[in-house]
Amino acid sequence: MAEQLDLIVIGAGPGGYVAALRAAQLGMKVAVAEQRATLGGVCLNEGCIPSKALLDSSEQFALARDKFASHGIEIEPPRLNLPQMLRRKDDVVKKLTDGIAFLFKKNKITQLTGRAALQGAGSDGRQQVQVSKENGETETIAAASVLLATGSEAVPLPGIPFDGSLVVSAREALAFDRVPEHLVVVGGGAIGLELGSVWRRLGARVTVLEMLPTLLPAMDGQLATALQRSLKKQGIEIALGARVTGLDAGENSGLVRYVVGEEQRELSCDRLLVAIGRRPLLTGLGFDRLGGRLLENGRVAVDGDYRTSLPGIYAIGDLIPGPMLAHKASEEGVVCVERMAGKKSEVEYGTIPGVVYTWPEAASVGAGEEQLKRDGVPYRAGTFNFLGNGRARAMDETDGFVKVLAHAETDRILGIHIIGPRASDMIAEAVAALAFMGTARDIGMMIHAHPTLSEALKEAALDLHKEAIHG
Repeated sequence: MAEQLDLIVIGAGPGGYVAALRAAQLGMKVAVAEQRATLGGVCLNEGCIPSKALLDSSEQFALARDKFASHGIEIEPPRLNLPQMLRRKDDVVKKLTDGIAFLFKKNKITQLTGRAALQGAGSDGRQQVQVSKENGETETIAAASVLLATGSEAVPLPGIPFDGSLVVSAREALAFDRVPEHLVVVGGGAIGLELGSVWRRLGARVTVLEMLPTLLPAMDGQLATALQRSLKKQGIEIALGARVTGLDAGENSGLVRYVVGEEQRELSCDRLLVAIGRRPLLTGLGFDRLGGRLLENGRVAVDGDYRTSLPGIYAIGDLIPGPMLAHKASEEGVVCVERMAGKKSEVEYGTIPGVVYTWPEAASVGAGEEQLKRDGVPYRAGTFNFLGNGRARAMDETDGFVKVLAHAETDRILGIHIIGPRASDMIAEAVAALAFMGTARDIGMMIHAHPTLSEALKEAALDLHKEAIHG
């Protein structure tokens, strides 16, 4: 490659492609090496985007089946056209991946398709990367800096490997050719609950097995309990404290063995979705071969500038400590390259929101009550139920609440937690309030348009001081 590069990004997911675009804006000559033929990484191709497309489609199907009549809309019972639903999902993905490819061309970013591996510094001190293509050809490129943004992969159950048919990860669960008769989901986190919701709405029996005593252990406990109650009402069966011990696989089905307490149990299923977590994807990258430092949990050790222990090599996203979230990776990508350019950028880790796109949606930012109690922080809590919200009533979506946690002495917001309609959109106001060190009274004094769902946030903030108008 004749062009002198400033930065090579390995991985074109939401961390890598965003970092590449920002680096190009800052005047850097950038190349991106990505093994996949399309850009966007796991998130765009087989994660965040296709799952939300299916969640929206399945939600529309469930509304037509279960709720249209109450709105005075009478239709024949809807029929599922699963191939068309999957084609729509694929079209959403294609439009967005094509959009990133356009942005790469617009910003003169070089795209290389193939498996990239670090080769160490050359005689000129520049970092070398070898890209192996599908046809067997290799190309070596070099730059002053290399940014690792290869993301993560699904973790299998011990002794029960993925087979892509009976035992599947989220990738396969987004493309089933038929609605499962019984989908067993191992893992009560966001991925498992979202995909379980999709197939339950479309008619599958769904059972969630979670080893811990609660769903969504990182979320505020009251929120997790409310979501569990709602999912059960939708017909999703949930077993907590359930540890899977084995699988007897047949030709088209399997028998899942698990333990709850001292009790041995069994479940038959035709699909077993394993969603117990993800791990950094470093295989074949050459990071460990060159002596790169890893932490005990397998994440890459980095400093405040996202530099690894290898000179000229940086890492972001799922490779390093912190929540494995697309928006976290994107923000780190931006800050990392801005710091390379001499800017004093920071990622505000305390204001990273988390969202579960079930229905109702659940969204949180900041600390939960369990964390505040554990840390001995004095706090007050204000809540408001969507039953008292005019827009939620008009939508016939009154399940859920908003909770605001603020310091008992300073009134500064410590955390905001929402379960209800469009919580994923409402959380943005909460993030802004937290980022600007706002107080509960600040939110309570803000004028919210009426009727809107966001009025519930204002009322929860007012309730913290026992001043809620509609509570």
